[in-house]
Amino acid sequence: MSTTYLEAIREGLWEEMQRDPNVFLLGEDIGVYGGAFKVTAGFIEEFGERRVVDTPISEAAIVGAAIGASYMGLRPVAEMQFADFISCGFDQIVNFAAKSRYRWDAPVPMVIRAPSGGGIHGGPYHSQNPEMWFVRTPGLKVVCPATAYDAKGLIKSAIRDNDPVLFFEHKGLYRRIKEDLPAGEYTVPIGEAKVVREGRDLSIITYGAMVWVALEAAGRLAEEGISIEVVDLRTLLPLDRETVCESVKKTSKVLLLHEDTRTGGMAGELAATITESVFEYLDGPVVRVTAPDTPVPYSAPLEDAFLPNADKVIEKVRWLYRY
Repeated sequence: MSTTYLEAIREGLWEEMQRDPNVFLLGEDIGVYGGAFKVTAGFIEEFGERRVVDTPISEAAIVGAAIGASYMGLRPVAEMQFADFISCGFDQIVNFAAKSRYRWDAPVPMVIRAPSGGGIHGGPYHSQNPEMWFVRTPGLKVVCPATAYDAKGLIKSAIRDNDPVLFFEHKGLYRRIKEDLPAGEYTVPIGEAKVVREGRDLSIITYGAMVWVALEAAGRLAEEGISIEVVDLRTLLPLDRETVCESVKKTSKVLLLHEDTRTGGMAGELAATITESVFEYLDGPVVRVTAPDTPVPYSAPLEDAFLPNADKVIEKVRWLYRY
């Protein structure tokens, strides 16, 4: 039976809580209500209120409590109801969790789940992709799964990791993406990208919900005889630069795609990496397709115009292919 992206995260959490009694959940409305998106529905009945903790509306308190619990040998999984609100816990994350191992070799085996992304008409406070606030912070790990398989495997790996992991799960994928998952135990390693479509003419490097945009564009471009390779980063920190560069060496042309806004986005870091490492293989400029540098619009037509889509990708690919 096919498993949704949401259910895959739920299964990963459930299995890890069964496996390790030190794993516990905390966040706003995650217990009795089952979470804003129902990821944790039924958890409090199974594991009890000591392991599924409903918190006050204070992200700083949630993150701070999770850090303290991790110091005591527990493995907290903290939920931000929407990724946008993670800013309220920013100081705790970047000045305490991220620096803890460096300062006194204290591991912080904490996961922060952050439902992110647009496409749900949530407006500027419920639709952001704030991953780059943290990608530039040494000591953190940042994960952005695109598939149900990776969502389950990466949440399990994140919980088992001894460093703080920010787990960005795209709300638009929750019930839209489905696939058959293995019956047995599996994990997906943090820090490894994946080539999800082989191609020869041009590489699209992307992550999160934009993987599906890239695959749609690649399928349509194949009908025109243009062979597209799609690389899903899966993890942004640590970044798998080797897989990115190998793909660019293979195709010699590259388009960088993300839903986040343009300035300071992952595409800029990838462009610098490609230019520094494999410039001599390039047969054209490095091209970006991103959201513009504005807040996410609430209006449905404006949000559609704001978000990258397959048509925008195809337009840029055609130009770069002819270059």
